[in-house]
Amino acid sequence: MPKLAFFGFCAVAAAVTVGALAQGNPPAPAYRPSLGDLMTMTVQPRHLKLGLAGQEKNWAYAAYELHELEESFEHVAHDWPKWRQVEIAETIKATMEAPLEAVEQAIKAKDAAGFTQTYARLTETCNACHQSANVGMIVIQVPKSSPFSNQDFRAQKQ
Repeated sequence: MPKLAFFGFCAVAAAVTVGALAQGNPPAPAYRPSLGDLMTMTVQPRHLKLGLAGQEKNWAYAAYELHELEESFEHVAHDWPKWRQVEIAETIKATMEAPLEAVEQAIKAKDAAGFTQTYARLTETCNACHQSANVGMIVIQVPKSSPFSNQDFRAQKQ
């Protein structure tokens, strides 16, 4: 695109924006994901990918997904410190630290049996949290297959 046309486009875009604001049209409010949205968009896929990576003994990727899962929990705790009567941030801190640490140790040791055991405990902890928050109908399980047909979870040869 020639420079003159680009600058002309920018001028028109700026004029339209200023015109809309001058007419009293406030900008749309920022989207704030619900607790359920965050769990479904961030926590659940990370939990699932962690499980698949561990099942394939892809320790480098499992370590990556574990870190991503931890970050997902941090976002949930930050954005939803309390939901209804449940202290989400406190609950996550109190219940998830030990299971996540145990999974991390199994990954570092490249211990497949240990991973299976600690990942199952992590999954049980998720379900116990759901029970305590009165959303026990949400039951998480160890993945049986991958919904990510476009991703290979096996360790790659370097």
